[in-house]
Amino acid sequence: MSENIAKEESKVTLEYTGKLDNGEVFDTSEGREPLTFTVDAKQVVKGFNDAVKGMKEGEEKEFKLEPKDSYGDVNPQLIQEVPKDKLPKDVEPKVGMVLSLKAPDGKTYGARIAEVGDATVKIDLNHPLAGKSLTFKVKIVKIE
Repeated sequence: MSENIAKEESKVTLEYTGKLDNGEVFDTSEGREPLTFTVDAKQVVKGFNDAVKGMKEGEEKEFKLEPKDSYGDVNPQLIQEVPKDKLPKDVEPKVGMVLSLKAPDGKTYGARIAEVGDATVKIDLNHPLAGKSLTFKVKIVKIE
């Protein structure tokens, strides 16, 4: 019987916990279904995919991803100042609030309010984890 190893096109099911440098858990499969994805199918960030590749069924591993291997660095061009009167009238803008914006192509994006001024708000279209190092602890449950 050969060992089951995560390789290209393997369907991998794993339990995971993701933490920021300050120890804050930003995502976990604990209390939920484990994560299932296909290796090299671009379903998870590249660094996560590459760290899992080569692992065996039942194996546990902890690894750290720098921003370049996960959600990238913060792109200053994705932080924009918007006049308050362009926001929905029924919304009182607060820092950290996420607004749903519709792009010209019809896709919807989440924009986090980074700053609230008198007449404008600064919105950040970067992924909330952009610019952050992420540490993952994973355990491979099944490889198909």
